[in-house]
Amino acid sequence: MSGQTKMFGEKAFDLLKELERSSQTIPAFDDDGVRQVLEEIKAIFEENVAQASTYNASGDRSLWPLLNFRHAALQRNKRCLLAYLYERCKRIKALRWEFGPIIPGDIKQALCEPEVTFFNNYSKSLAAYMCSAGYNQGLPIDLTNNLRPPKSLYIEVRCMEDYGKFELDDGEVIHLKKNSQHYLPRAQVESLVRQGILHHIA
Repeated sequence: MSGQTKMFGEKAFDLLKELERSSQTIPAFDDDGVRQVLEEIKAIFEENVAQASTYNASGDRSLWPLLNFRHAALQRNKRCLLAYLYERCKRIKALRWEFGPIIPGDIKQALCEPEVTFFNNYSKSLAAYMCSAGYNQGLPIDLTNNLRPPKSLYIEVRCMEDYGKFELDDGEVIHLKKNSQHYLPRAQVESLVRQGILHHIA
């Protein structure tokens, strides 16, 4: 009994602790951990169903404490699992605002297939809203620019890699070569800064 009591909820809590402690933007989805929590939930439920049947047949109220304990453990596992998934969804939404509609390859590897689908659907919904918000002006409003109030409309940047040609809204084409420096409109290059292609020179 004491060994089983210690086991209840332990893995579910570990999922949350590992997610919170991770220094990565979003750590790899823990398939094994989630599966173990689901298996534990199923096992607890089946044990309670069997004991509830015994109680219904015998009316033995001494079974109530263990039934309630198992039910509380089951609910705690569910809450921890939902909190794990919800936190990951929050971080996946933040990826869209930080990196744009394309997830960097190293981060995408950490997502499971349903999470990639969630990101794509969220990205489409955000894009549709930005288009509708700028409908009267004839141009979509990019809400992902200027996540913080800008101090100036232009910024000085250094190119961190050979990016190639980059066309500004006025049609001017800039060649972004590694270590080259440019003075460019903040709103048009902020996404490149967030992706690490350009570095803002303070």
